[in-house]
Amino acid sequence: MRTILVSGGAGYIGSHTVRLLLEEGYRPVILDSLVTGHLSSALPEVPFFKGDIADGLLVRNIVQDLGIDAVIHFAARSLVGESMQKPDLYFHENTAKTNLFISALLSAGVKRVIFSSTAAAYGIPEQVPIPEAAATIPVNPYGASKRMIEQSFPWLEKAYGLEWISLRYFNAAGALFDGSLGEHHTPETHLIPLILRTALGRQEQISIFGTDYPTPDGTCIRDYIHVLDLAKAHILALAALEKGVGSGVFNVGTGSGHSVREVIETSRKITGRNIPVLECPRRPGDPAQLVAEADKIRTTFNWSPGYSSLDQIIESAWAWHRKNPDGFPH
Repeated sequence: MRTILVSGGAGYIGSHTVRLLLEEGYRPVILDSLVTGHLSSALPEVPFFKGDIADGLLVRNIVQDLGIDAVIHFAARSLVGESMQKPDLYFHENTAKTNLFISALLSAGVKRVIFSSTAAAYGIPEQVPIPEAAATIPVNPYGASKRMIEQSFPWLEKAYGLEWISLRYFNAAGALFDGSLGEHHTPETHLIPLILRTALGRQEQISIFGTDYPTPDGTCIRDYIHVLDLAKAHILALAALEKGVGSGVFNVGTGSGHSVREVIETSRKITGRNIPVLECPRRPGDPAQLVAEADKIRTTFNWSPGYSSLDQIIESAWAWHRKNPDGFPH
């Protein structure tokens, strides 16, 4: 049984990936500072370490004591708006600490890493769908902090034999279909949870930022991918490294997008609630469309999204929010 260290394993995507690792026969181990993660999302049977990825002694001890074979690295700050206000925090927490984390892993003999990256590495796209070969010109510190990590990997591979895969994904959404695990951020900035909070009466209305984009209904279009499909991509990437596929960058998306208005209308249909809307001006830096070209991951990993229809995403998210209107207790 291969033992996989999941940094940020108590976070949204990390906790779903831990569940899938167990189902796939791996032995996951969680390292999470709980700054943004939730202890309640961790299963009691999964070894859990509360700590910082920059704590080299802790990381080396975990690797040596539990026999870690590889790492899936989620731990990061991920709020674009916050990164604009506190760029130093993002370069410290994401870039500098990841450098220390990888150094500790290498010194302990771990040389396989799956990295949770982001479509924010591309910035404003010159073409849609966005291929992996597109220019990477981030327009916020969050995207830049992740891109800098990616840029370090080929050098670490050349010097130390690090094998790595970076997954750039677009809009993670959805939850377990039984409502037992889902999305809870503080503050919440993602569209679908905010829509469903409105459906539950936890906020008065959902804001649409921009109604005059060059899209069919004037609102932004995004590529939404179910968190379980995203978790599966990480596990297939890990298996690919083990089979000698080689290091590289892969987009994870459906290849098609949905507008803000479409997401709201689908949410109204599924919840049976009115969901009031407030139309607001555009936010600076929001591209009209962000959609992935995902042919590379489909052909290389034999991956395809199984739960990423908009109805499935919202149905699963609604199951979670309806059962857990206040999110995780801790």
